[in-house]
Amino acid sequence: MFFFAFCTLLYFLPSIIGHDKRSFTGILLVNILLGWTVVGWLVALIWACTDEPRVPMLAVTGPGICYCCRCGARNPVIANYCRACGQPI
Repeated sequence: MFFFAFCTLLYFLPSIIGHDKRSFTGILLVNILLGWTVVGWLVALIWACTDEPRVPMLAVTGPGICYCCRCGARNPVIANYCRACGQPI
């Protein structure tokens, strides 16, 4: 039982290392689909170690200003549609 848990942990090591990276989905897919090959596992591990971490973005709004969630344009709070892309806010 311990051996099975150890092998599973070792198999998903690239995904564990890359869980806070920008390309986590790609790392996980390569790890799951090609990780059974030594080359696929090494590619996923190298990708997980060299990828940049995901940086959280914080939008600070002033009074009377909101941001469009699709294009990021600034709009007045009372607007129902974005000025730049025309999508509903």
